[in-house]
Amino acid sequence: MISADDFIVPAQKRGYDFYTGVPCSFLTPFINRAISSEKTDYVGAASEGEAVAIAAGAWLAGRKTVVMCQNSGLGNCVNPITSLNFPFRIPTLLISTWRGQPGLKDEPQHELMGQITQSLMELMRVQCMAFPPASDEIADALDIAEKNIKESNLPFGFIMEKGSVGSEELKQLPANPKPMGPYEDFRSGAIVANRYQTLEKVLESVSDEAALIATTGKCGRELFTIADRPQHIYQVGSMGGASGMGLGVALNTDKPVVVLDGDGAALMKMGSLATIGAYAPGNLTHVVLDNGVHDSTGGQATVSPHIDFAQVALACGYRFAATTDNLAGFGEALAIASENDGPSLIHAKIKPGSIDNLGRPTVAPKEIARRFQAFITKG
Repeated sequence: MISADDFIVPAQKRGYDFYTGVPCSFLTPFINRAISSEKTDYVGAASEGEAVAIAAGAWLAGRKTVVMCQNSGLGNCVNPITSLNFPFRIPTLLISTWRGQPGLKDEPQHELMGQITQSLMELMRVQCMAFPPASDEIADALDIAEKNIKESNLPFGFIMEKGSVGSEELKQLPANPKPMGPYEDFRSGAIVANRYQTLEKVLESVSDEAALIATTGKCGRELFTIADRPQHIYQVGSMGGASGMGLGVALNTDKPVVVLDGDGAALMKMGSLATIGAYAPGNLTHVVLDNGVHDSTGGQATVSPHIDFAQVALACGYRFAATTDNLAGFGEALAIASENDGPSLIHAKIKPGSIDNLGRPTVAPKEIARRFQAFITKG
């Protein structure tokens, strides 16, 4: 058994100082210390997949990251690890517990995942090993992880058995929710613009210092078609992960960060709005481009007509929110968001559809990630 600092301190000396994840009883002392340690920053995520996206954003802002979860949560990690970390070659240390370890009595819901934890990691191209159970094994384990990450630019996993880390007191400041932020309604009564026109308005309106994170599907493809710049990320998968990635970037830079989300993607990971509202990066603007359909897959309806994203965001702690259905109102909302502390959410109602013969980004995801990181971390 080790103390949490036995791992956290040498990991921090190697640059790993940004932690995010979802608790497990096996991880309790480790998470408690990551929260209280002056050597680490910790973001509690609403889901394990969101934690992977947050860590990816932090890495893009120059941090070395650790994601922590129960092995049951590996199922929630499959999509972002395979469609975000893998194509963009974004590494992290992934610490998963081993509930349902064969030979040990545990709850029935852990039985199958306990049997397949290691093979699931390896299937996701995450090389892994046992979490070091003794303090004199930690340096070698971290060196192995570092070597693997340097060679692959992919996550590396540690599988933590029960009782690996000694108890640690939780020292956490109480939450201090702020009053609900202001709301503006810029609707004219008729939806007049499509996504392409709205993205053009974004580029006209935001600072050249702003980082833009476009959700998967036609949003990223259209943004690339309008203008390809180092400060753009075009997510090619990990649907719903743009907001978490935006949070990870925004918490680690002073530059403005704009997340270009879709209604379907935002619905998929609505818990991210709560995390964003709680950690409240003042430089984050979250745009939900709502055409009411899954445009990339044939126009099937989403449930967005039943959802008021702006009011949801305010209830989650965003500092400002607006609803628009026209380009003039959208521009006004962007101006308010840029001039005031965020996070801000703009719910932009738009028409379905896209331009004919829409292309796809021609720059490899790995290169997109690295030029974006260079933009965020320069000067």
